[in-house]
Amino acid sequence: MISLFKKKYIIPVIASAFLFVGVSFKEDFFEIAKQIEIFTTLFKNLNMNYVDETNPGELMDKAIKSMLVQLDPYTNYFNEQDVVKAKINNTGEYTGIGAILTRKDGRLIVREPYKNYPADKAGLKAGDEIIQIGDVNLIDFKDDATQLLKGGKNAKIDLKYKRNGEIKTTQLILEEVDIKAVPFFGKIDDKTGYIVLEKFNAKASSETKDALEKLKEQGSTQIILDLRGNPGGLLSEAVNICNLFVPNNEIIVTTKSHIAKHNNTYKTSKNPVDLEIPLAILVDGHSASASEIVSGALQDLDRAVIIGSRSFGKGLVQRYVDLTYGTQLKVTISRYYTPSGRCIQSLDYTKKDANGKAIRTESKNYNAFKTRKGRPVFDGGGVLPDIELEETKTNTIIDALVRNDAIFNFSTQYCIKNSNLGNKMPILTDNDFIEFKKFLKSQNFSFDTKTDLALKEMLEVAKKEKIDTAIKLQYDTLLASLQKAEELEVDKSKPQILDLLRDEIIVRNQYKEGLYIYYTKNNSEIKKATQLLNNTVEYNKILKK
Repeated sequence: MISLFKKKYIIPVIASAFLFVGVSFKEDFFEIAKQIEIFTTLFKNLNMNYVDETNPGELMDKAIKSMLVQLDPYTNYFNEQDVVKAKINNTGEYTGIGAILTRKDGRLIVREPYKNYPADKAGLKAGDEIIQIGDVNLIDFKDDATQLLKGGKNAKIDLKYKRNGEIKTTQLILEEVDIKAVPFFGKIDDKTGYIVLEKFNAKASSETKDALEKLKEQGSTQIILDLRGNPGGLLSEAVNICNLFVPNNEIIVTTKSHIAKHNNTYKTSKNPVDLEIPLAILVDGHSASASEIVSGALQDLDRAVIIGSRSFGKGLVQRYVDLTYGTQLKVTISRYYTPSGRCIQSLDYTKKDANGKAIRTESKNYNAFKTRKGRPVFDGGGVLPDIELEETKTNTIIDALVRNDAIFNFSTQYCIKNSNLGNKMPILTDNDFIEFKKFLKSQNFSFDTKTDLALKEMLEVAKKEKIDTAIKLQYDTLLASLQKAEELEVDKSKPQILDLLRDEIIVRNQYKEGLYIYYTKNNSEIKKATQLLNNTVEYNKILKK
């Protein structure tokens, strides 16, 4: 009787609450009320009448998330477990094991253990597969396995994991984990300071300020700010970081929406650290959102030279809205505009192609704007650097190798075979590249390019129409040609692939800190930025000083 009561009465009560909220904020109240009533009636009857036992919470979770997929990838529903994860991302603090984990093909894999945190202390390494947590065997465990790794400080968790086919055991002792927004800063040479900003959490501006002040104390008279791979985060932190280099009361970003209350202008509100220090900012195709606010604003204000490749192009702003029962909605509320007036959003989610994917703004449709000193800048496709570098650009093949874990998995095998490498720098040779290509074949690696997927889809359709036998010869010929073309692209991308493998292997043995130390002496983009900063005439010429 209790479960029936819940199904019959609680859902309508919740729906009534939604209706009440809707009255205050929507003019089209009737249509919203009508659709909620339809859904409520459907949901109630589905759960009461379906032939098998249902899980109302799981059904609702999927229904909401499926609905939001129709909008943009940044508007998301967070259940109670999701809310906890989101708070960790924004604060950088939590009690846990101190490692990045991924669940892929039903396997829980250690991606990166953080130095001197529980996973690292317990001996876990990147590439290890966790197969049992406590008494729970993960083979048949369908829920979020990372929830089994939660607990209070000093809680002990027994693990079984697999490494190179061998099953091992260890014990984790949970502790407080502090994820740094600035994991590294140091000096490139006597006068060039280098700051890596990995994320825009609540500590981003304070950690960047601390790094900047310490580098100045150490004699740095010019700065490189590395935003490569930074996916963004808190808009307020982006404004505060710009404020380190520009005066108080400077407009950094403006947000615009069809809802008036979401139209805002964000200005700096503090005293800067240094208005004159020469500044170069590194960006790439994975620099997004808040990274683009910082790079775009400082470019528009002629305060920094941007170096690298065009950034990702996320010009949408989200806000968290608290819902009932500890859940949240992260909803896109506006677009942001840099000081010159440009929006660098690259995808138009209101227009989609035949496959339901958002249409990218074409370069011919970009609009021109002017920086404060009259330099031309453009909207529509990320922040275009003042100095473009080919080595920071990726291609379809490189993206596929990273996305489908070819770089990660080969590095795992390499580190097992070269377990005595320690803190020595890996020297990857032509033979290693040959081994990498052999590895791709042994794994039947699929690049999953658009051409790959279209060819596979064609074969599936042919099978359904029973004509696959008739076209098999032509299909095999086309497939062989495609594979040959992909192999050629792999060969062309050899330098970038070896760089990615080297970077991954360094992180395995020397953590991120070791990688950034290596970068300060060997990274070509950093070298180019340093050369520019050392050339005062060229630097001033770019910024029209």
